[in-house]
Amino acid sequence: MSLHSALRTPHSALAPSRRQALKHAGAGFGMVALAGLLGQQAKAAEKVTAAKPLAPKSPHFQPRAKKIIFVFLQGAVSQMDTFEYKPELQKNGGKAGPGGGTLTASKFKFSQHGQTGSWFSELMPNIAKHADKLTWLRGLHTDTPAHPQAVVQLHTGSANAALTRPSLGAWLMYGLGTENQDLPGYVTINPTPNFGGAVNYGSAFLPAHFQGTRIDDQGRLPNLRSATAGSLQRKQLDLIQAMNRDLGATAGAPDQLDGVIESYELGFKMQGKVPELLDLSKEPQAVKDAYGIKDGAAGSFARQCLMARRLSEAGVRFVEICQPGWDHHNNLHKGLLNRCESVDQPTAALLTDLEQRGLLEDTLVLFGSEFGRQPTTQGADGRDHNITGYPMFLTGAGVKPGVTYGATDEFGIQAVEGRMHTNDLHATLLALLGLDHEKLTYNYAGRDFRLTDVAGTVVRDIMKS
Repeated sequence: MSLHSALRTPHSALAPSRRQALKHAGAGFGMVALAGLLGQQAKAAEKVTAAKPLAPKSPHFQPRAKKIIFVFLQGAVSQMDTFEYKPELQKNGGKAGPGGGTLTASKFKFSQHGQTGSWFSELMPNIAKHADKLTWLRGLHTDTPAHPQAVVQLHTGSANAALTRPSLGAWLMYGLGTENQDLPGYVTINPTPNFGGAVNYGSAFLPAHFQGTRIDDQGRLPNLRSATAGSLQRKQLDLIQAMNRDLGATAGAPDQLDGVIESYELGFKMQGKVPELLDLSKEPQAVKDAYGIKDGAAGSFARQCLMARRLSEAGVRFVEICQPGWDHHNNLHKGLLNRCESVDQPTAALLTDLEQRGLLEDTLVLFGSEFGRQPTTQGADGRDHNITGYPMFLTGAGVKPGVTYGATDEFGIQAVEGRMHTNDLHATLLALLGLDHEKLTYNYAGRDFRLTDVAGTVVRDIMKS
């Protein structure tokens, strides 16, 4: 009898030895989490026949990068107060804007940095030191000004709530697998429970072993700790896996069974590897000081950045860092002081650390929000959403440093050069990792789905030759 069958069998009908094994297995492997994996697996439309679904796979063409770290600032960073200096906006503050509303000049001082002369406000002095390493995308635009839909679209390619789509990280896992079989290949740190929640790191109709593994900003992974000694736990797992394999050899076995077996093995391996990997106490004090590590909420983002470096260095293919609190419809200036102070030093330290360790040679870093903010005033001290023109930056493997692609108009309202839709961003990210977004498909409900749907253009101007 498999665990899948046992979960559907009355407990009293099981042999005592199997009842005991299942009882301890539930405590040892986090039955809640694994049952969730099983439920997700049932959504898969095709039988997954690969014995090792997470094994490394060959890309479509030579990749420029092997891993991604995505620094996601949820809520929409005000670009004209941080990274977008607009002289006309500064001159015309208080006047009517071309699209209506009152133009609001930034209260923060801007200056140019590096040989590129890139503009940064005084809010980001440490990131500004990396000016010549950054690749700016300044003509981004998306489809909806609502946070829930825009966040989901940034992560899955679709804002359509009627059909949940796989996340970017899940597509990467599906297309490339993972090189470290003892760790999850896709980790999301401190994801916001709002604005899509688990959809943003889920696998949707892809098999569940491609979904992200969630950890909090303390490095804790839910349901990972075991209440059973390692040797006994291994015996219990062997029993469960033997029952699952017996079921797999019978006619009509569940298509998702291979994925369940694989997820149990990964869970067992993670119990030994993940806690040690995320233990920041073993880092030299100088490194922790560079990131600005401190106790409590004030050190949350710094801890995430250091964990991201450790995970990426260990071979995790996709790591996402999330910091909420950027939705400044009011209290803009005080709010930006707080948010930028918590982000600037750790982000700069992450880039320095990755470079010093040689990790930027195969790791790509993406930094940005789901959309931007308007150059006009909202209320007494705020800015509204802007989906027609906003920036993100890339740095690291595969992209040309010190390059700017795209631009907005003189007030920062609309992208007028190098326009990039979210689909174009996704197509470009996949291409950097060696995947053709038109060929990376999965058949579900009678059609071939892809991350970029029926759109997406790869922007090659930013790529190294």
